[in-house]
Amino acid sequence: MLDDQPAPRPWWKDAVVYQIYPRSFLDTNGDGVGDLPGITARLDYLKDLGVDVVWLSPHFDSPNADNGYDIRDYRKVMAQFGTMADFDAMLAGMTARGMRLIIDLVVNHSSDEHAWFVESRKSRDNPYRDYYIWRDGKEGGPPNNYGAFFGGPAWTFDEGSGQYYLHYFAAKQPDLNWENPKVREEVHDLMRFWLDKGVSGFRMDVIPFISKQPGLPDLTPEQRRAPQFVYAAGPKLHDHLREMRREVLDHYDTLTVGEAFGVTPDAARDLMDSRRGELNLVINFDIVRMDIDGWRKTTWTLPRLKALYTQLDQAAEPFGWNTQFLSNHDNPRSVSHFGDDDPAWVERSAKVINTLILTQRGTPFLYQGEELGMTNYPFQTLDDFDDLEVSGRWRDVKHRVSEEEYLANARAMGRDNSRTPMQWTAGPSGGFTTGRPWLAVNPNTAAINAEDQAARPDSVLAHTRALIAWRRGCVDLREGDYRDIDPDHEQVFAYRRGGLLVLLNFGRDTVRYAVPAEHPISGVAFGAAGIEAQTVTLDGWTSAILTVGAG
Repeated sequence: MLDDQPAPRPWWKDAVVYQIYPRSFLDTNGDGVGDLPGITARLDYLKDLGVDVVWLSPHFDSPNADNGYDIRDYRKVMAQFGTMADFDAMLAGMTARGMRLIIDLVVNHSSDEHAWFVESRKSRDNPYRDYYIWRDGKEGGPPNNYGAFFGGPAWTFDEGSGQYYLHYFAAKQPDLNWENPKVREEVHDLMRFWLDKGVSGFRMDVIPFISKQPGLPDLTPEQRRAPQFVYAAGPKLHDHLREMRREVLDHYDTLTVGEAFGVTPDAARDLMDSRRGELNLVINFDIVRMDIDGWRKTTWTLPRLKALYTQLDQAAEPFGWNTQFLSNHDNPRSVSHFGDDDPAWVERSAKVINTLILTQRGTPFLYQGEELGMTNYPFQTLDDFDDLEVSGRWRDVKHRVSEEEYLANARAMGRDNSRTPMQWTAGPSGGFTTGRPWLAVNPNTAAINAEDQAARPDSVLAHTRALIAWRRGCVDLREGDYRDIDPDHEQVFAYRRGGLLVLLNFGRDTVRYAVPAEHPISGVAFGAAGIEAQTVTLDGWTSAILTVGAG
């Protein structure tokens, strides 16, 4: 029987989270790769921005088949990033500034170079064989028709032992077998290792995939078009998460954020229901993937965007809490995706995008560079991409799609858009490195960089800092209910947060917006707006936060 009384308000509901992709944040030794001392060197920048929690993408030892999401040793720091002493210094610097750290927990799969898998593939009777998912082939091919997200089948044949192993992602990322209690114990132990060091929790990579379908039956043709909804629906997921909480998380003051790829809003409700003891937050993909069809970029509309915000908010009520984000390391830059990255409009639209993230109901997650309005990279050829997802999917479709068409879609939605190095200055390599950057710096770093914006009171950075600071003292933004008051308007996003009305103009045209009488305007709470009675003039790509009466 679930208790219907809300739990006491936890610290993470009022936090602002900032995601760091360490490879691209700041390089201090000139090798072209970001490192942990680079993060430590910019902690005051994060503190001044108003960051409460840093989410650090994988920093563990890895052969980097998938930029660190293929882990070779969960208790060792990647050599390119530094040492464990560097990690400890970084964490101590965050703690001294009142910031917390959460790290990635990547345990649906490991690297094929992890000691467990090295042992597992030695023979069928090896003690570690059952740490992974091995099967005999069927009719001269793989055990079933599962496809991998990075292209090709989700099975690779191992010549030495004569069986196939399962990998939902790259062949170098074999899936762990969570049916084996020894695997779960290993995961619990490595979680304790990092929690005992002082981290405050985990962002759990593709965590819904850890429970596999009994018998691993073939997918139907419809399921093959979106296999994530099958992979995320294993019957033991909730059992595994509750066990994780009992064995580990309940003994620490933690934040757990589950990447909920393949999870519908209704299914996400159970994962984050505070009465069930599973996850605190989930990262839904409904908004950021609303215009993605496989590898193709489609279109999105503002009414559709609004409908998804309402759907996600209602799914969280009353015992859940959403993440609010529009970009991360797996998605394009938010200003290019949902705003307007034309140089004449990029700053104005970036302010609107960040206002949306910071004024929705939930915990806001900003991705590095989003506070500056960093944009997608102007990729010219497929060879410009580092991401194995782009190359893997190209192998799957190049027999039926022109390279020009595929490139146009990859340019818009490719993950490398968000992985280009942080733009600190207008100088060479954007101040990211004195060497050759591992991935090209966006050529617009002369126009979009932190040094310039820190000196300008009208910059995206200044706007974002001010809004975070104001949000901290605003109960309506932190706790108020959410209600879209004009879901069908094609250019203005208008919603209530308690006694506030947020107005966002998603277009270049000036709009004279008539606020319904049931929301009587009493003043401007944040920013500036032209108001005549109940009509608000919104210039192109601007926002206004108003105080309003009961409605």
